[in-house]
Amino acid sequence: MAILRRYAAEIAVTVAVIAGSVVVSLGDGAETPRNAAVGWVCVALACAALFLRRRYPLPVTIFTAVCCAIYYPQTDPDGFVLLAFAFALYNNASTGRIRSAAVVAAASMGGVAIGEAGAGASRQVDNFAFLLMAGWFIALVAVGAVTYYRREAERTKEAEARRRATDERLRIARELHDVLGHNLALINVQAGAALHGKDPAKAEEALTTIKKTSKEALRELRATLGMLRQADTPSLARVAELAESAGAHGLTVRTEIDGTATELPPDVEHAAFRVVQEALTNVARHAAANTVVVRIGYTPHDVSVQIDDDGRGGTAEPGNGIRGMTERAEALGGELTAAAREDGGFRVRARLPLRVKK
Repeated sequence: MAILRRYAAEIAVTVAVIAGSVVVSLGDGAETPRNAAVGWVCVALACAALFLRRRYPLPVTIFTAVCCAIYYPQTDPDGFVLLAFAFALYNNASTGRIRSAAVVAAASMGGVAIGEAGAGASRQVDNFAFLLMAGWFIALVAVGAVTYYRREAERTKEAEARRRATDERLRIARELHDVLGHNLALINVQAGAALHGKDPAKAEEALTTIKKTSKEALRELRATLGMLRQADTPSLARVAELAESAGAHGLTVRTEIDGTATELPPDVEHAAFRVVQEALTNVARHAAANTVVVRIGYTPHDVSVQIDDDGRGGTAEPGNGIRGMTERAEALGGELTAAAREDGGFRVRARLPLRVKK
């Protein structure tokens, strides 16, 4: 059954060609058909070639044209082998080989014209039939071209839908990583302090901070889910909240503004906020720092965020955090660098253009 479905079109055309040729042969009044064996060989070969059309569309088209060139001048009565060539011609155009299909069609019509001009009074194709055949070939190439471009448009649409779905999954993954990773990392630090500390007062302070941070994590998660439903978007106005949260875990965070703060596009504002959030998370988890400086710079063309700490510095380990920040910046046509500073500590700097370059 699978083979029948795969070759349904070829089988249908073969049956039509053979049945039509049989009917024409039986209805002919001639007692001894001219070169009947040659005609049936051409029919068989042309129909058999159709089953190779997917792998060799152009050679099959040329081969069926050659079969027609042998069949019609050499045999009688005229059968339906031309259907095989027509099908091959359409198939060739529908696979995107439109120029070659047009060349084969033109060459076929040229061959017919030359042959009929040399036949004189014994012409087999009159002017009307010739024009009808030419129009038929042109229509087959045109319909094949339309089929090809329509198929390509559908394929492009499907590819675009898959790309958008992938981008959306990555966006959601970054959002959840930024929100949960930031707060859970801080909770982990405080839980370790409460577990290994010997001072009950500090342990109680750590647990209080854990409670506050977990509450903030739930709030952030709700806000993120709301944002994924096209609700409110985090903005740089909330950097003070990030600084306060990091300060509760022993970090001294200082915020500096360069230039005049302006209203930013939502996607730029969102990306800048997430870069600051992720950078502060990494400082709390890995840097062993005491002080962090968050510098936000505004220009008419872009906004930049720079996060400097006085921690151990060194080479950042590859992970989802830096990769996620880099993807956010590059998605907006910007750039992000994350490297140790020469005078100690670590620096994350992102530059985000206000307009995406196309």
